[in-house]
Amino acid sequence: MDAYPISAVSHPTDEMEMVIDAQLRKPSMAGTDEKPAIQERVWGHAARVDPTVTYEEYIYWAKIEREIEEEEQKKFRAEHGKYPSWISSGSSTESSSAPFTNEKDTNGEVAAVSSVSEYVDPLKASDAEWRTAARAMRVASWGQMFFLITTDILGWSGAPFVFASVGYGAGVALYIIFGAFATFSGWCIWKVYLELDSSRYPMMSYGDPFLRLFGKKSRHFINVAQSLQQFLTVAVLILSKTTNISQISKRTVCFSGMMAVVLAIGMISGIIRSLTKIGWLSNASVFLNIANSLIIMVAAATYEPFYEAVTRSTLIKTIEPIVVFAGQPPDQYQQQVPGFASQFTTVNTMVYAYAGALLFVAFLAEMRHPMDFWKGLFCAQAFICTVYLLFGVFVYSYWGQYSANNIVNVIRPYPLQTAGNVLTVLTGLIAVFMYFNIGMKTVYLEVFQAVFGFPPISTRKGKIAWYCLGPIYWILAFVVAASVPNIGGIVSLVGALFMIDFTYSFPGMLLLGHLVQKAAALPGEGFSPYTRVTTRLDTGMKRWARGFQKSWKGSAPLTLYVLLGLACCGMGIWAAIEGLISIFGPDGTVATAWGCGAPV
Repeated sequence: MDAYPISAVSHPTDEMEMVIDAQLRKPSMAGTDEKPAIQERVWGHAARVDPTVTYEEYIYWAKIEREIEEEEQKKFRAEHGKYPSWISSGSSTESSSAPFTNEKDTNGEVAAVSSVSEYVDPLKASDAEWRTAARAMRVASWGQMFFLITTDILGWSGAPFVFASVGYGAGVALYIIFGAFATFSGWCIWKVYLELDSSRYPMMSYGDPFLRLFGKKSRHFINVAQSLQQFLTVAVLILSKTTNISQISKRTVCFSGMMAVVLAIGMISGIIRSLTKIGWLSNASVFLNIANSLIIMVAAATYEPFYEAVTRSTLIKTIEPIVVFAGQPPDQYQQQVPGFASQFTTVNTMVYAYAGALLFVAFLAEMRHPMDFWKGLFCAQAFICTVYLLFGVFVYSYWGQYSANNIVNVIRPYPLQTAGNVLTVLTGLIAVFMYFNIGMKTVYLEVFQAVFGFPPISTRKGKIAWYCLGPIYWILAFVVAASVPNIGGIVSLVGALFMIDFTYSFPGMLLLGHLVQKAAALPGEGFSPYTRVTTRLDTGMKRWARGFQKSWKGSAPLTLYVLLGLACCGMGIWAAIEGLISIFGPDGTVATAWGCGAPV
């Protein structure tokens, strides 16, 4: 779907060329016989992940990019008005560069980064043509960012469980505090993106800023972690969708057998290598989720909960009068784990509400004017927080301690429960397709293609490899889901291991690294677009220490923020493991791995 005419944002004009000239042109070198020895850049696939491009060069081109975008935005507003479009479209194009060669002078004081061959004027026409191609599909507005961020698939149904674990007071406080921190984390990612992204070196994924700030090993770590998180998310979805199907059948079918059916459906979805033609499914899932939440609220206000769904899959084994608490509920009303650990189990579940930070870099890469991203971010996070609070408080007020994580399974009577389960299965299968596609692509590109030399997915051999590896991915996810048949436990573990760090710790690390490196610059250092040389007077820990000292007003609070995020991650992992031990211990759930008995 095209939100705007491509010509409105992608065709270079005389005004744009004047901006380029104003930003790039230095005293002319014409007439000199000797030209710096550099190699002409080829902007293609390798530029985005070229580890030899320096931080200073990223900063240089990003500054120019933002100024050009500002000029384009002024013209766009004059032609189209100030109101954002709410129709999403577009994707950006990748670019590439030739690698640099690291050199150092003989006394070890000045480090220079350069490449060899003949001089090329950075203002040549091909640069403008490249920028036109690179930005041709960047047409999304901040209004579309609001829609994308609020297109939540997993988190809303866990809101009542949060209040059942910690009560009204702590539940409201946690949603607001973690929502504010999630907004701050999104702001951190946005600031780093503006400082490092350009058409020459576009940022497309969460790992790209880590490469530019901390090196290629950090990018590999992020990509592996992201792949594992998406893999476990697929396992969660297999388990939860099988639970819904089991309830629809009134537990007359073998649970592990139904998991195998979901596995087969997932394998068939592996034939889809691109989500471009099925993007409308994501929009449809939003309205299906809204309808499902309304069904749950009606059921909560009208009927008692389906107690068996709670007593079979949680620590609550007896049916007692429904009670609600303003503060921490007593241990006898805890579903996953008693005591102090219950609070961190709640955090592990709650962070799913704000886990969109993982995709913020990809969202920004779609924007015509990324400087407006903060508007969509603030509005979306406020909307998410409000909706989750209202839904969670409403359901908990009626169902109290029986507000389970798998809230759809607690609905009664059966017809209403079935309607909720059918909608949940539909939205869940959409989520399965989406997360498998993204997760498998990440694994294929970053592991099999980059490390083991597999062919690109677009080639014939790449397609064959994709079709062969896809079933293996699904089988492994099936093994995990069948081995841990407890939705609340596995959701808590995934939230602790990945969601907390991707949403809070890692964004803080990015802005911290950027502030320190930017502050560490000394007079005489920088990047020259004519010689393509980056000059630094020192390197290593000395440089990082100087940067931290000079930027301590921002760096010290960010360091504390990162440490708090890591502490929450550690405590969350401990709580999740304690919860799983409690659930599968002697007094825990009757659900067993690889059995025909359903956990609910």
